[in-house]
Amino acid sequence: MPELPEVETTVRGLARVLEGKRIERVTLGRPDMRFPFPDGLRQALTGARVTGLTRRAKYGLIDTDRAQTMIFHLGMSGRWRIDPDTPDRHDHLLLETADHRFALNDPRRFGYVDLVETAALDSWPAFAAMGPEPLGDALTTEHLRAAIKGRKQAIKLLLLDQHVVAGLGNIYVCEALHRAGIHPRQAGGRVYRPALERLIPAIREVLEQSIRDGGSTLRDYAAPSGELGYFATRFLVYGREGEKCLTCGEGEIRRIVQGGRSTWFCGNCQT
Repeated sequence: MPELPEVETTVRGLARVLEGKRIERVTLGRPDMRFPFPDGLRQALTGARVTGLTRRAKYGLIDTDRAQTMIFHLGMSGRWRIDPDTPDRHDHLLLETADHRFALNDPRRFGYVDLVETAALDSWPAFAAMGPEPLGDALTTEHLRAAIKGRKQAIKLLLLDQHVVAGLGNIYVCEALHRAGIHPRQAGGRVYRPALERLIPAIREVLEQSIRDGGSTLRDYAAPSGELGYFATRFLVYGREGEKCLTCGEGEIRRIVQGGRSTWFCGNCQT
């Protein structure tokens, strides 16, 4: 699944050529993806001017001058193609401006699109109880302390909880916990202020580095330009079971399963 950095890369790539443009034509290649396309989507977007492109967690947001926002989720294999050379049977939504064509391509169709009033975005079901953005100012030591205070659940699982922090995925939680020197099995309520003060910068550092690198390019993700991200070449623990730790040079990377997901860590420098 495209993670937060991949979605951020996508939004930035689209913004360069779509922001400020008027959508002249909207074509639906099929009636649905994971869910049916919203009623009236074609009419709502045709003739609308794009006023901004942003991201919330792992969702992309396309604002228009009609006070409506199109929300897109890339699912497992979705991506936007800008000015594709040839049509593809997995191009399920096509937006056309005077200068460019934007095709939402999703072979597995786990992605989806919704259309909401911009003023009501915060109350959209997926956003209503969502925690702060990991790259925003609202993610503070105080917020994290309050969110995990007294919790017996492992810190790794708490960080994956969208109510605690929005948009963090398995890769980046593993990497951030490693950089902060925190054991993934540690109970959230027993991760104290000094560790949290290391954790928040580690989260931001690993996300920002991945965004600069264009994402992790796991499986078949690619940016709108078609370029592949290369952050996967910088993993310190993720997917490196049995290898020597690159941080301490002594420990061996271990893999455990938490909440049905693999966790990688160094038992020597994460305590």
